[in-house]
Amino acid sequence: MKKESLVSISKRTGYSISTISRVLNGQAEKYRISKKAVELISAEAKRCNYTPSLLAKGLRTRKTNTLGLIILNIDNPYFSNISNIVIHQAKEHGYTVILADSLENEHDERDVVRSLLSRQVDGIIAVPCGQDPSFLEEINKNSIPIVLIDRYYQNSGLPFVSTNNYQGGRMATEYFLARGHYKIACICGTPYSMPSKERVRGYSDVMKEAGLESEIFISGEDFSIMNGYLETKLLLNSKKKPTAIFTLSNTILLGAMKAINESGLKIKDDISVISFDNNTYLDYLNPPITRISQPTDEIGTLAVKIMLQSLEGNRDMGTRILLPPELIERDSVSRIF
Repeated sequence: MKKESLVSISKRTGYSISTISRVLNGQAEKYRISKKAVELISAEAKRCNYTPSLLAKGLRTRKTNTLGLIILNIDNPYFSNISNIVIHQAKEHGYTVILADSLENEHDERDVVRSLLSRQVDGIIAVPCGQDPSFLEEINKNSIPIVLIDRYYQNSGLPFVSTNNYQGGRMATEYFLARGHYKIACICGTPYSMPSKERVRGYSDVMKEAGLESEIFISGEDFSIMNGYLETKLLLNSKKKPTAIFTLSNTILLGAMKAINESGLKIKDDISVISFDNNTYLDYLNPPITRISQPTDEIGTLAVKIMLQSLEGNRDMGTRILLPPELIERDSVSRIF
């Protein structure tokens, strides 16, 4: 089926292409186009399901009202939640979002960025991967604005919105200590990612301040369920078995729970657990899981606001926002004194 165009509508209605374009772009009143012409052109466009080409419009206006959103793993509930917020906030401001998954691979991330640029997106909101910000910095400087969410680079001018992960790491560790635990293991995610580094730093600092530097135990290499499962298996079979485990994501938690169940142990009764990330399903587990909640609604909303400010001409893109986490107390941590 041949795609409808302004030319084909012009042939059927008898009106010029410029008149049709002005009507369909809501400029009929400005150019004093008659009510009869507006009704006829609108009816014909509706009848033939005419859809304007955003790329063609973008060539004229340099704006397509589309944003790119790059996340790391769509199957991770945390990134799904943030994506949902970004998409809804963008829609409220008249923007469509093209969602892409980099699969936490720096090469794939660059391919995704190039693909989004070829589609003439107005800006990109991204959860970055890798350790080198230069590629994204170049895009932000010379092509379109980029705003980072969740992860960010320590020594980069790229704007970001994230959780204060250091504070969250401290909160979880202090909660364990207050309940008598000092053999606390930490299963981390991707070691070079800023959230993982900062959560580990928070955990380590609290342990050192409590005089428990010799008890610090950090393991893990990514935010996967498998990582949580394997590292917990090793912990439960070690000579220095911990009384508490701090899992640095909800996905790591799920793997840890599987390993704990397979070992015939019970969370809280035999080993205490705190997780990073807040999801409703954590309240339906047995027992409900105490966790450090990230403000996903605020992260997604602020990222879109920063992007829109940039697109409206405010190029002060040095915004660096860390939002406070919240400890949600449930029933997965025992008192051992």
